[in-house]
Amino acid sequence: MNRRPLIAVIGDASVKEDPEKYNLAEQLGYALVSNGYRVACGGLGGIMKAVCQGARRSKEYKEGDTIGILPGHNPDEANEYVDIVIATGLDHARNIIIANSDAVIAIGGGSGTLSEISIAWALDRLILAYEVDGWSGKIAGQRIDHRIRYQDIPDDKVYGIKSEKEVIVLLETILPKYNRRHTRIVRRC
Repeated sequence: MNRRPLIAVIGDASVKEDPEKYNLAEQLGYALVSNGYRVACGGLGGIMKAVCQGARRSKEYKEGDTIGILPGHNPDEANEYVDIVIATGLDHARNIIIANSDAVIAIGGGSGTLSEISIAWALDRLILAYEVDGWSGKIAGQRIDHRIRYQDIPDDKVYGIKSEKEVIVLLETILPKYNRRHTRIVRRC
């Protein structure tokens, strides 16, 4: 890969009652940028704001390291820590853009997060899920369906994680194996 990998971080849009998730996302953003990755997210609040805020705290941070893929048309809706704002006007359909990052990391989340995880699975992306309350915790350590996405990765699944340190280790060791890009839906009989 000749470019810095883009890692999508998805999860709860509101974490006011759960500072643990906010702190996890902030620490994750810091660790990702400190280790040479860029961060993509939905660009709004909650986990999205926390990961961008953490990314900006890194000494390795450069302008352009945080990218927000907004559901609406108004770029001013992005949180203040997003460098590059892409106002899609696609509503929930923008989740496919986020899910097509090099890897997807979920922290908690509701139905929107679940849709991004499912799309990332269909697009053959590496998926990591924090073992916390929400869809990330429910799906951590499992396959989304019976499909064998990579013959050379027998334990392919949504990898359960507990810390940003685990994330960095997994990104360094298995992200290169998740190198295929989805091209089209194939009919199977």
